Amino acid sequence: MTVRTGAVDVVEEAPRPEPDGGLGALRTERGNLPLELVEVRAAVVGLAVRTEVAQGFRNPYDEPLEATYIFPLPDRAAVTRLRMEAADRVVEGVVKERETARADYDQAIAEGRRASIAEEERPGVFTLRVGNIMPGERVVVRTTLSGRLPYEDGQATFRFPLVVAPRYIPGGALPGDAVGDGTAADTDRVPDASRISPPVLLPGFPNPVRLSIEVAVDAAGLPLGGLTSSLHGVSVAEDGGRHVVRLDPGARCDRDFVLRLGYGGQAAATSLVVARDAMKDPERDAERDAERDAGRDAVRDARGSAHAADGTFLLTVLPPEPTGAVRPRDVVLVLDRSGSMSGWKMTAARRAAARIVDTLTAADRFAVLTFDHEVTTPPDLPDDVLASATDRHRFRAVQHLAAVEARGGTEMAHPLRRAADLLRGAGGERDRVLVLVTDGQVGDEDALLSDLSASLAELRVHTVGIDTAVNAGFLRRLATAGGGHCELVESEDRLDDAMDAVHHRIGTPLVTGLRLTGGDGLALDRDSVTPSRLPDLFVGAPLVVAGRFTAGSAPKGSAPGAITVTGTAADGSAWTRQVAAVEADDADLARFWARGRIRDLEDRYVSASHGRDDLEKTIVDTSVRFNVLSRFTAFVAVDTVVVNEGGEVKRVTQPVDLPAGWEPRQDTAMPLMSMLGAPPPAPVAAPAPMAPVSPMAESAPKMAKRARRQDAPDMDTYSVRSVRAVAPKPAPRAPMPPAAPGSAPGSAPAGRPAPAAEPETPRSAGPRPPAPLTADELDAFAATWLDRLAAADEPEKVLADLLRALRPIIVRVPADRTAALSTLISTLETEETDAATRAEAAAGFLKSLRKPQRRPFWKR
Repeated sequence: MTVRTGAVDVVEEAPRPEPDGGLGALRTERGNLPLELVEVRAAVVGLAVRTEVAQGFRNPYDEPLEATYIFPLPDRAAVTRLRMEAADRVVEGVVKERETARADYDQAIAEGRRASIAEEERPGVFTLRVGNIMPGERVVVRTTLSGRLPYEDGQATFRFPLVVAPRYIPGGALPGDAVGDGTAADTDRVPDASRISPPVLLPGFPNPVRLSIEVAVDAAGLPLGGLTSSLHGVSVAEDGGRHVVRLDPGARCDRDFVLRLGYGGQAAATSLVVARDAMKDPERDAERDAERDAGRDAVRDARGSAHAADGTFLLTVLPPEPTGAVRPRDVVLVLDRSGSMSGWKMTAARRAAARIVDTLTAADRFAVLTFDHEVTTPPDLPDDVLASATDRHRFRAVQHLAAVEARGGTEMAHPLRRAADLLRGAGGERDRVLVLVTDGQVGDEDALLSDLSASLAELRVHTVGIDTAVNAGFLRRLATAGGGHCELVESEDRLDDAMDAVHHRIGTPLVTGLRLTGGDGLALDRDSVTPSRLPDLFVGAPLVVAGRFTAGSAPKGSAPGAITVTGTAADGSAWTRQVAAVEADDADLARFWARGRIRDLEDRYVSASHGRDDLEKTIVDTSVRFNVLSRFTAFVAVDTVVVNEGGEVKRVTQPVDLPAGWEPRQDTAMPLMSMLGAPPPAPVAAPAPMAPVSPMAESAPKMAKRARRQDAPDMDTYSVRSVRAVAPKPAPRAPMPPAAPGSAPGSAPAGRPAPAAEPETPRSAGPRPPAPLTADELDAFAATWLDRLAAADEPEKVLADLLRALRPIIVRVPADRTAALSTLISTLETEETDAATRAEAAAGFLKSLRKPQRRPFWKR
């Protein structure tokens, strides 16, 4: 077996100041950051993996502490358990609806009891709060995850993220107080931005966290050919037939830990594993309740006195051998050139994009879109239609890509919509493929999926994520919704292998239109199948599907049934596989399904126009029943002992490392304006409600354009606040009080000073420009036309009326809506486009004009 390891950065410890250095010093006698330990212990058996993460906090202050830590976990893993250990006490966490869990946590902290709560903000991004840590006390929170390793092209991958990278936050600021403790302001596009933006340590800060990772690999009879750690130095030892991989000391939490297992071609096989649910056993339930009361393990298991008829299945189907059949393709390549892509990422992205263009043939058509806050296309190629992939056109595209440099902000919505529009007109005889190359560091994932949900159903979307701390959760969500694949590139050394895989994925699929049918007494719950959109079969990429079934009242040991998979092969012939089931007692199988099912429902929730309450209830019920964390639930652990009379605590948000390979930004509390070279605004007494759009309330793209016209440096506009030390943090602000009765809309609430009036602008001699439409006027306009579109018997007439209404207001909409409105007007004027497509485009734009409804963050 071969072992290849990466390199470890040597971190030199900075000199320690005097013990009485205080909070403003780099270090005090006991340090000034609460998180001191992260331990990851994973056990891999075949393709199954179970991981325990221990996060150790210590209170270096002389008063009780509440620590907040925004951290990542593998986006595919199911979080199934939380346990808090402090002062020889062990408290088990319980999954509850998020609002209820927060109320329990807040009450415990106020009453002076220790408590911890873990909440999921995004697939892969979590917030952990630990309260009433007494001076000098240590608290360890242990989180258990279960899942299965992705297996493609002969390799299984164990990826454990270690830092939440800064993300670009688009949109206008929301009124009221922040919903989280992060550094970014909440916006209408990212209403929970303050919950996904941890403060960032400056370069040179001594390593604040002791990191330990151990992965025990049991091949379970599979041919393990090699272990590869691409970003970290590791040691490998054999222990009783297992290979134990340990991280070398000194590593920081600044990049993903990536371990690849070379299982070879026999690791995955077409198979169907079923696990039946355990029947209710009152005696066992009482025993588990007693264990929970005693502070021991209260996690539900899958054992029982008899097996029920319902259960979970896991289906794996290997792709057939290639037939050589080729279909012409329409491919749109979308390349992220924003500031966060600078350095090696931009070099790798250019290479990846050029490789994709080189795979095209003369029978294909294509377009290349590069974007930051603006979208650019190769010169001498059409920008409104697809170009034939001739040698000349491909050369022009590659020439354009070679000159692309990182700059600006990550405004991803417009290029993705434009790419979908370019592909929408292709005929059924052509494959329509969208390839996105990016680091994925955006905060508006939900808004993007909502905007694109209708368009993605007609396309195949592949994503290529390039970063040492890539936003894998978003890129996999986008690829899954588009029926494609996600390929992650963590270093330039990995690029060639990744691009070979991408070459197979954007080619002609081996089987399309897959469908599942239960047989031999196995009845499938079709709505439970995850992923909800079955991907096509490609070379090297097995189909992995989970779901729920009903098998009658057959006892354990009887034949559990079979599933038939059907589709259409590349040559147009029918393709069928029947897979017989094998029963197994696998408690984690149901949790693996539940995690995928919850992820599908959450994505459906963000794009649903109605029925959200039912979706939310289903998510909560699934989460609680299978003990798997979701965005609508939380794990909460509350001690019964009062340790802090009065409940007063110091609040500290744990800062994190800047991801490896990222360029440091300026240390500032006003990151957006300073990065663009603009002077900081004068301080205001208090936040004011959202005011009508004015020239002073510019969007990030508009500010970037203005700064660039003033020869300001090209930098990304994501929000980052670097910290030199952790100063005392004020208590969270109370929710924004309602406006006083009789007050005018937009005025300051009672008890809050009104914002200072803007000085009048001197009048110019020329004609006065039309006043911009206020947020209320835009909302009313959108609501009126959405209602008319919904009730229209003759959409053509309503669309014609809407077009006449839109033309006069193009000069009065906010700057960040002008391009979208121009595109919509062009679409409505195109008579060749069918009415349904034009109505869909109109509805999408009008929805974007609606005022954001500020909801409690646990409802987002």
